[in-house]
Amino acid sequence: MADLKTASAESTAARVKADIAADDLSAQVTALREDLSRLTDSVRALGQGAKSVVTDEASLMTERLRDKVREEPIVALAVTAGIAYVFGLLSRR
Repeated sequence: MADLKTASAESTAARVKADIAADDLSAQVTALREDLSRLTDSVRALGQGAKSVVTDEASLMTERLRDKVREEPIVALAVTAGIAYVFGLLSRR
């Protein structure tokens, strides 16, 4: 009879430990989800910032190129013709 009580007590103790472990695991999963959510938001903000910087830089470079073409149209035409000639040579191969 004592063995039965001991086994029952051990079983109850094991269930309590399992419940505690399950609760702890659940809390860790919740914390991990929150961390992942914050990381996603950070990456999204970083991507938006990078997109803004690249867009601004591309606009600036485009404006500089337009100004350069307006200042020296003959040079721009010669460079364009040279690039087209090289592409023409490469496309024959």
